[in-house]
Order: sequence, then C-alpha cells, then structure tokens
Amino acid sequence: MSERSTTVPRRRPDAVRSTRTGGVAARPATGSVRAGGRPPQDPPAPRTVVASRGRVVALVVVFALVLSVFVGRLVYVQGVAGPELAAEARGKRMTTVSTIGERGAITDAHGVVLASSVERYEVEVNQRLVAQYRARGTTDAMDGAAGVAQQLAPLLGMSAAELGGRLVGDRGWLVVANDVLPEIAREIRALRLDGITVRRVAERVYPKGAVAGNIVGFVNSEGVGLQGLEYTLNDQLVGTAGKESFERGRGGQPLPGGVNEQTPARDGRSVRLTLDSDLQWKAEEALRNQVAATGAEGGTVVVMSKDGRVLALADSTPFDPNAPGDAAAGALSRSVADPFEPGSTSKVVTMAAALEEGLVQPTERFEVADRWQTPQGETIKDSHDHPVLKLTATGIFAESSNVGTVEFGQRLSKQQRYDYMSRFGFGQRTGIEMPGETAGSLRTPDKWQGRDEYAVMFGQAVSVNALQAASVFATIANGGVRVPPHMVAGYTDQDGTFQEKPAPEATRVVSEQTAASVLSMMESVVDDGTGGNAAIPGYRVAGKTGTAQRFNPSGYTSSFIGVAPVDDPQVVTAVILHNPRTSTYGGTVAAPVFADVTGYALRQLGIAPSGTAPTLYPATWE
Repeated sequence: MSERSTTVPRRRPDAVRSTRTGGVAARPATGSVRAGGRPPQDPPAPRTVVASRGRVVALVVVFALVLSVFVGRLVYVQGVAGPELAAEARGKRMTTVSTIGERGAITDAHGVVLASSVERYEVEVNQRLVAQYRARGTTDAMDGAAGVAQQLAPLLGMSAAELGGRLVGDRGWLVVANDVLPEIAREIRALRLDGITVRRVAERVYPKGAVAGNIVGFVNSEGVGLQGLEYTLNDQLVGTAGKESFERGRGGQPLPGGVNEQTPARDGRSVRLTLDSDLQWKAEEALRNQVAATGAEGGTVVVMSKDGRVLALADSTPFDPNAPGDAAAGALSRSVADPFEPGSTSKVVTMAAALEEGLVQPTERFEVADRWQTPQGETIKDSHDHPVLKLTATGIFAESSNVGTVEFGQRLSKQQRYDYMSRFGFGQRTGIEMPGETAGSLRTPDKWQGRDEYAVMFGQAVSVNALQAASVFATIANGGVRVPPHMVAGYTDQDGTFQEKPAPEATRVVSEQTAASVLSMMESVVDDGTGGNAAIPGYRVAGKTGTAQRFNPSGYTSSFIGVAPVDDPQVVTAVILHNPRTSTYGGTVAAPVFADVTGYALRQLGIAPSGTAPTLYPATWE
C-alpha cells in the first residue's frame, strides 16, 4: 500500500466578536498561539461608558441647580414680593379723576327754573398716546392720529382733516371738543381710542335767558359764581367734588373689570326765590317799552309784597347770562346798585313822622304859596307857579307841594327828621341777597348845609336805591312795620328737603294808625291828585309821584311808587325812570307803567278786586 501524505487542516482561532456589535469577546483556548508567535492579550476596559455616566450626572446637577434658582425666584416673586410688585404695577396703571358735584338750581317762587346745571362732557387728547394708535378691524383703517380722527370726527361733527391736525403733536393734554352730549360721550368711550378721554364738566344754563338775568347772574368756566345771585349764594349752590380712581389701559381707557374706587360727589343746594318769573317778564317788558317811548336813559321797576318779599326786580338794560360777553362788567342790577335822589316820593316819610309825633293832622288847613324863602335866604319852590292855595295836609300831599311840606315838616326837629328817615331805611343797605347794593346817602344833621335841612323833607340832599324807596311804601302798607326786602324763600337739600329761610327781623317804625292815615292820604294822590294815571280799574290804589333834579349827570329822575289794593294791601310797585325826554313828571311817565305792571301782578297773584269804596280826607277848604 502506497504511502499517502495526509494534510491536517489548520484550526482557525476562535473569532472575537466586536464589542461594537454588542457581543462578548471570546477568550482563545489555553496554549494556543497567534500567528506571529505572540500569545493573545485581554481586551482593554470600556472607559467610554464611565465618562458618559459622569457627564449625565453633572448635567443633572447643573439642571437641578438652575431649576432651583428659578423655583426660588418664582417663590420669591409670587410668595414674598408678589403683593408689593402687584401693587406697584397696579399703581402705575391707576389714574384718579375728579367727579363734579352738581351745582344747585335757582328757581322762582313756583319752581320755574332760572338757572340749572346740565350733564355735558369735554373730549381731551394726549397727543403722544394718539401717535401709538394701531387700527383694528377693517382693512382700510389707518393708524395714529389719522385713524383716531377717522373714527372720532363723525361723532363730534368735525372734519377728519381738521380734527387730525389737532391730534398731532407732543402735548400731554389738550381739549378738542366742549359741550358734548352724554350719548355722544358714551359712544366715544366705547371706541377705546388710544389717548382719548372723556370728562364730565360743569355746564350752566339759564332757560329764561334775559328774564331776571341781572338778578341771577352767571358763573365762570369752572362753575364759580361771578355775578348776581350766582355770586352771593355760591357757597349754598356749589357742590362738593368727589373722585374716581381706576385702572387704565395703554391708551388711557378704563380697564373692564379693573380696580375702580369712588368717593361720591355731593350736589349743592337749590335755591327757591320769592320772584315770580312771569311777573318779572312783564315788569321788564313794560319798563323797556316806556324807556323807548319816553327816551329815558334807563330805569327800574320793583314789585314786592308788604312783608318784604321781592316779586320782581327789573332793569331796563337786558342781560342774558347764557352769553355774558362784554355786558358782564355791567351786569349789576341798577335796582340796588344805582343811588338817586327820591324826590317827592320821600314826602311819605315826612308826613308819617309829623303824624306820628302829633305835629299835624290830615285835615289841618294851610294856605300854600308856590315859593318859600329859608332863613338863610334861599328859595324853595313848587314844581309850577300857582296862586296861594287853600289846602289841607292831605291836599298838600296830594298836590305834592314842596312849600306846603316844609310848612308842616319844619315842626319836626332836625334830629327827628334824620331819625325817621333812618328808621325807614335811608342811608343803610337793605340786606338784599344781591351783590353791589348801595347804602345811598343820609348825612347826619351836623353835616347838613344851607337848605339841606329843608330839602331832605321833600327828597333832596339824600339818596336811595329803588329797593330802599319801595321799602318805605311797603312799611306803610304793612301797618307801620318794616320788613327788610329779601328774595330768597329757602333752600332744597340734596335729599329733596326744603328749608324755608327765616324772614329778616321786623321793626315797627310808626303806629298802625299813622300808617293807615298815610295810606288814605296816598289814595287821594291817585283819586284827586298828581297820580291819576296810576289808577287800576276795580282796585283801590294809593301812591305818590316823584320828580327830582339830577346833577351828575344832569337831568331828572321821575317816579311813581304805590300800593294796591288799599283795602287789603298786597302789592307795592316802584317805577323809576332816569332822565325821560317827553316829560319830567312821575305822574305822567312812571304812573302808567305802575298801573300796567301792578294790574298784571294783582291778576297773576289772584287778588280779588276791592270790595269797599274809599273814604278820603278832604284835600281843600274854603
């Protein structure tokens, strides 16, 4: 058998699986030798795994530290500093505005409104915020001032171009519209326009216009009284302002649901006057018509009750407090502000004083010439030349004789003459609630010069205002008791409670008997004397004419002051005309106005016609 060579296959060492495949490396058999004669080595340890775990731990620690910082900060902000920061942020959003306490109304005796406050608004702009406005809604809307003007102009009745020009600038506050109605103000607020705010303002209106305008007066732009009753009663009429604090948005608008804190405003008290607005209108109309008809420079009419309540106070120069303008400077009522010599109407004081002192009787007989010479050599004359007249004291009064008045009046001492004029209110303010009242002029006897001691008995060398002159006749009509003129009846509080104002203190000046005698003698003036034009059909009327010379400026003051009805005195009316051109006699130019206005007043007040016939003292004797 032939010898055959045998080939032994070589064993390949066990393969080592790569750790990258996830397997485990197989160790070679013991004693095996690698190619090249070197025995196999153990693989190195997996260091990459240890390094990866370290990085993860480090990242976790860092993240935990950062997280703890944020958590700590969050806890601090929300738990510790949160309330303070929230309050600070809210404070920056808060704004405070004043709210207006409405000014009280002024009404006449029947509740007719002469002055009131209405709800009005003004639109204000912050030009800086307007520039930040961004349009919302339609695609054709514009940004900035143009966009705001586009929405706001139609509501204000302005052109967008005009309004837009006023919205551009760097001013923080500017009023762009006044006298805005409440419904328009609500629409503007609903737009929530950046930089646009709406604020309620004081708006005073006078529904009767020029009727009683000089009495009521007016207020300034801040609602403070400047003239008339608005001025003198300001403390009663003015309201107390409140305030409103609210959160505002970026555009200055209130935030819905935000903080809103209010201190309510308090309205002022309303004032009820003694005036009758219809009678006031009638007095003004009759006066102005007569001023025009006679060419007088001006005049006044006073209508009052015997207990001092002023029912009308008319001036010939109209004044509308809704538009004071240049007339504001002369808005004082001439009825209380202008002094004048009363003339013969003041003979009522001389007659009442002489009767009260028992120095003369209504039927005492006198022979009266048309002129009389004083011990100092000065001459006193009647208004016209006449022969010697046989007149009683009543006739002297009815014919308004200066000479006759001096004949019985000089029986009074100079001090008595002064005292009675003072008691009737000469030389002192009446205390009427109007501003600018003059006290007139009544000098003490030691300062009388020349003929003054005689002239004061027939209304010269002394001056009064129209209200003072009317008050003398009211005192006679009131049975000799003087109640100072007043025109405020009372006040109505915010809750609607009316509080009557106490009447001024009454003072007896002469006895009731003396007052009745003077009233009867005054009736003779209308029935038999110089005041015939003052008669009112159906009513008994008493009164006195007056004419006094003016020196600065020169001219005459003509007047008639009377009472009706004589059997139950209710109305006292004084008519004063300054420098009438057609006649200087009060019985001619003033008495007809008295009849017109007083007749209207009697009907307006519902006073029944006289029910008795007069019994008059004789005016002459044979």
